[in-house]
Amino acid sequence: MEHKDGCSQEEVDGDSCGSSTAGSPVMDRNPSPPPEEDETEAGEEADAIGETVYSKHWLFSTLTRLIQMVTDQESGPSDSSVELTDDLEEDLCRVWDMAMDKDVAVFLQEFKAPDILLGVIAKSRSPRLTEICVGILGNMACFHDTCVSLSQNSDLCSVLLLLLGDNDPPTLLETCRLLLTCLSQPDVAPLWLERIRQQPAVCGSLCFIMSSSTNVDLLVKVGELVDKLFDEDEELMKSWVSTPASDSDPNKDTQQDMASSLLEAATQLRSESPEALEVYLHSLQLLTTVEEGMQALVSDGACGREVWTFVCKIVCEDLCQEEDPPLILQEQKALLAPALALLSALHSSLQTTISTELLGSLIRILQFNAEWRQSRTDGNSESEESQKEEDEQLKALVETTAEFLSAVLMQLNKDLLSAIVKEGCLTERSCVSAVATLVPQHITAVQHLVSLLSEVEPKLAEIIKKDFSISSNVSGGNI
Repeated sequence: MEHKDGCSQEEVDGDSCGSSTAGSPVMDRNPSPPPEEDETEAGEEADAIGETVYSKHWLFSTLTRLIQMVTDQESGPSDSSVELTDDLEEDLCRVWDMAMDKDVAVFLQEFKAPDILLGVIAKSRSPRLTEICVGILGNMACFHDTCVSLSQNSDLCSVLLLLLGDNDPPTLLETCRLLLTCLSQPDVAPLWLERIRQQPAVCGSLCFIMSSSTNVDLLVKVGELVDKLFDEDEELMKSWVSTPASDSDPNKDTQQDMASSLLEAATQLRSESPEALEVYLHSLQLLTTVEEGMQALVSDGACGREVWTFVCKIVCEDLCQEEDPPLILQEQKALLAPALALLSALHSSLQTTISTELLGSLIRILQFNAEWRQSRTDGNSESEESQKEEDEQLKALVETTAEFLSAVLMQLNKDLLSAIVKEGCLTERSCVSAVATLVPQHITAVQHLVSLLSEVEPKLAEIIKKDFSISSNVSGGNI
């Protein structure tokens, strides 16, 4: 169906729609179409949803068929699942797609479609039908006004949070997408956070999904949801890592704690979707920013050492490898920054052993950063504003790396230093780059490094002393 504006081409070309020479019996345009054509066009316009070509009548008809299907379903056996007909499923999927149009979303809201869909979800015995209904609501929530209206429907919100305990992955995926969309709207995020705080089962449901699902898309979306919740509400994060499973939680006996669940999901995603690890590493890193979170990681029986081992493998085996170009930092900074912040926090609490691979990675990151900056300065192909913006993006990573490396250097011993020199992890170029980043803020750590280098690699020690005017009269502990 083609949307028409109700004016002929000649009218459009004139000064105004429908204009003619005033008081003259002579028309300067073609005759108007027959009245019945005008009526047809007017009818089409009245049937169109907003400025779209979508039909109100078709949408009414589809929703009526949906209601009838659910009504018929109720008369069948209560323990049997019901399959959608191909025709109805196809039409409902069209509504799902249509709901991405703002005019359609507003019309659905005005037509009380959310209440209809809520009733369908509550009575549905078809996983596919539930998924589609939640998907339609998710698309409607992409627009501010409809998102606000949906969020004010307390019954709908309660049902959506209960759906997190569903066992159908596609339904869970659409539910998480809808919740994440609403939490991204500042006007309604506090309302959702309050409701989630009042539903202890939400934590258990999310932990169960992360610790048991193998569905990559679902794990990615749940990770984004948990990360958003932790980022928005520190008190919620504290309660989730320090509160035991609810007695009403059906997964209480098998539920893992939040930290272990995050680790389980991240382990699954490392091989399946490495780029999705960012939200899980960030969530784990956020735990280290509060006392309750650190206790959940480092107390007796906690998973802190398993997290340390896992993240070390990511940093040392997957990211910023020796054969990579310095530009790789731009691609991997979002993973490296939370990973190294997490390792730094765990190292100070668990007093973990630093491997030559990890120490080499820390030095390489600072070397790559120095070389990347130098290449941009030499090339001078980008504006100063663009360079400043990118420098800001790398700032957190470089600061985190320098802080962590400084702590490691203060505990460095000759054996570990000799090993990284022998393995080629510490060369003149990489050492100069690292020291240039560390001074002057971490001068004490550099002095300890120079002191050990004087015994292990005297020539390199002299180069560092000369280039940076550094003495070697400070000694630290041992790793």
